[in-house]
Amino acid sequence: MTAPLSRLSDDESMALGRLCNLHDQEKPELEEYDRLYEGTQRATYMHEEIFRESGNRIPEVRIFWPQTAVDAIAERLFLQGIKSGDDDLDAEFRRVWLANDMDQGMQQAITDALIMRRSYISVGTNEDDPETPVVAPESPLELYVRYDARTRKPIEGLRRWCVYDLSGTLTEEYGTLYLPDVTIWLERSSGWKVIDRDEHGLGELPIATLVNRSRTSSMMSSGRGATRERIGRSDIEPIRTLTWQGNKLATDMGVAAERVAIPLRALFGAGPDEFKDEKGNPMTPMQAPQGGLLAIPESDVKAFEFQAAQLSNFTGALREVSQQIGMSTGLPPHYLGTPSDNPASAEAITGSESRLATRAEAKQLPFGAAVRRVAWLMNRFATGQWEASLKVAKPDWRNVRTPTVGARADAAVKLGPKDKAILPLRTVREELGYSDDEIDAMEEQDELDLERSPSSRLATALGG
Repeated sequence: MTAPLSRLSDDESMALGRLCNLHDQEKPELEEYDRLYEGTQRATYMHEEIFRESGNRIPEVRIFWPQTAVDAIAERLFLQGIKSGDDDLDAEFRRVWLANDMDQGMQQAITDALIMRRSYISVGTNEDDPETPVVAPESPLELYVRYDARTRKPIEGLRRWCVYDLSGTLTEEYGTLYLPDVTIWLERSSGWKVIDRDEHGLGELPIATLVNRSRTSSMMSSGRGATRERIGRSDIEPIRTLTWQGNKLATDMGVAAERVAIPLRALFGAGPDEFKDEKGNPMTPMQAPQGGLLAIPESDVKAFEFQAAQLSNFTGALREVSQQIGMSTGLPPHYLGTPSDNPASAEAITGSESRLATRAEAKQLPFGAAVRRVAWLMNRFATGQWEASLKVAKPDWRNVRTPTVGARADAAVKLGPKDKAILPLRTVREELGYSDDEIDAMEEQDELDLERSPSSRLATALGG
């Protein structure tokens, strides 16, 4: 018997409570990864006395190494479409994909997966246009999915999001409960209440997961023990403590520049009351050496200057930490702001990025599995039928070793049509990122140009 619209069944209520608890256990760590990426993490490295004395003159320094490590991979992962062997299916996937702005949404999902272990893509019914399902990227800060331990398939999921007013006060809270045969929209007001249901009857959870760096046995610590899930691993985790260390060194360097990088002058025989400006006002100990205005009536005052401290020890330590960051992430030195003294050639720069490109290629495998599932779900929502060929479709990724337009064009031209060419002209145009419709138009223009060429006319006349 179907539960009333305004109520959850007992099984649905148990799933809701279970997913809320699991998500709440994991969110603090995900939020920390997010703050490290955005550079908004709160960390105090200065001693309290120094902080009180310096006030706001020396802010905490944050180095955006985590953002660089993530973006360097995400910028190389661009999905162009799928190849299922059926041109009509591939074109339909591309149409629905673009109709949902998923060319941008996919980049958001990839970035979130690299930062916070995983991200999701949800698929749902579009009431206004049933042939164009709703496809959207989902953040792990809002969505949590539980998997079956034996089949490794998603069996239930929960998305929660809040609405705040301008003062930051929570005004509304909503949720979406995903189950294999139904999607339930909820509103929280003195308890969760059902707003609407979609009895789609898929038998599958309409969610695909982009898992980053998954393992066969991933552990998530919690207060109640360890829960085995397909949680993945953040690309920020290997450099988290190194980032804190770099931030501390950079902050300490700012403190040193404020306190000991300026030569310290000592005056023997003069008391604090004798330091005055040209108007006779007392000067602070910092104003006295920096202002250059001293009024000391004593004639037997002797001056002495201490040597200023050097900051090279801080810069050397920062360089060492950046090298450790590069070792862990595969980032070449020029990505981390520590280039060598000798300018590198173009070939050397490309070679230094080879490990970075290899890491990006490795991400295509797990993320490609999510793309296949999205294509499979999209077609099911649009047609009402499961298309088996989409289960083995090949995601069409842009080449990670030629991320720029110039590099792709150079590589394509070298492999393109000429004597003993490796690639046909159509493949070259695909490598350059042109769509099938654009390539078809180009081929039609090629045929017209060939018909209009003098050699073609001559051959036609001789044949006639």
